[in-house]
Amino acid sequence: MDSLPAIRITQLRKLYGAKAAVDGLNLTVPRGCFFGFLGPNGAGKTTTIKMLMGLAPPTSGAIEILGLPMPQAENEIKARIGLVPDETLLFEQLTGLEFLQFVGRMYGLARSIARERAVELLHLFELDGASGQLVGEYSKGMRKRLAMAASMIHRPELFLMDEPFEGVDAVGARMMKNLLLEQVRRGATVFLTSHVLEVVERLCDRVAIIHQGKLIMESSMADLRLGGETLEDLFVRAIGGERRREALEWL
Repeated sequence: MDSLPAIRITQLRKLYGAKAAVDGLNLTVPRGCFFGFLGPNGAGKTTTIKMLMGLAPPTSGAIEILGLPMPQAENEIKARIGLVPDETLLFEQLTGLEFLQFVGRMYGLARSIARERAVELLHLFELDGASGQLVGEYSKGMRKRLAMAASMIHRPELFLMDEPFEGVDAVGARMMKNLLLEQVRRGATVFLTSHVLEVVERLCDRVAIIHQGKLIMESSMADLRLGGETLEDLFVRAIGGERRREALEWL
């Protein structure tokens, strides 16, 4: 079972009206991999993540996560993955400690273990000083830290993360990156979207680029480095971002 990929996407499509947000996507993510999923705004990244999370039903195509079909085995899949969505969907009327305990209980942890892990995670993410504060009063960076803490409380096999470092200060982002790298070292898989290509280049083993709902490139970072280009150079060239733009005389 563990030889199966963490994610296998086959001919995945998602239509909104007549527009295809994701259009015939094929993608395989190996286990134990730090995988960067890139694309310009509106390329279909968040739509793809939402389908992987079970938050948006595909129009057609197939998704397998950890060897299980989505949505047929949705409950079993969700018990084995950790989620950090782009919009941190947190319960704002709970305190940070209450929220983490709630998430732990939802994942089936015993009450005492959920509380113990919640306290430890709040300390690890430097939120213990705000453990009694309502989540609705948290800053964006604090909410991202809390969301990542919640994603880890049940020690998942796969992390699905949509812009997890957005709004997080440099110290917090460094700590979060190190934690994710440690999870990969223990055998977990991270599937990450980010607009910060330097972060992806530094963290990821493999990358894929999606544009207008279609996969236009997939490679290991090792192979990309052989070409001597930065990830930013390759990304801009792949999506046609080097087209000449006329200068504005007044600018």
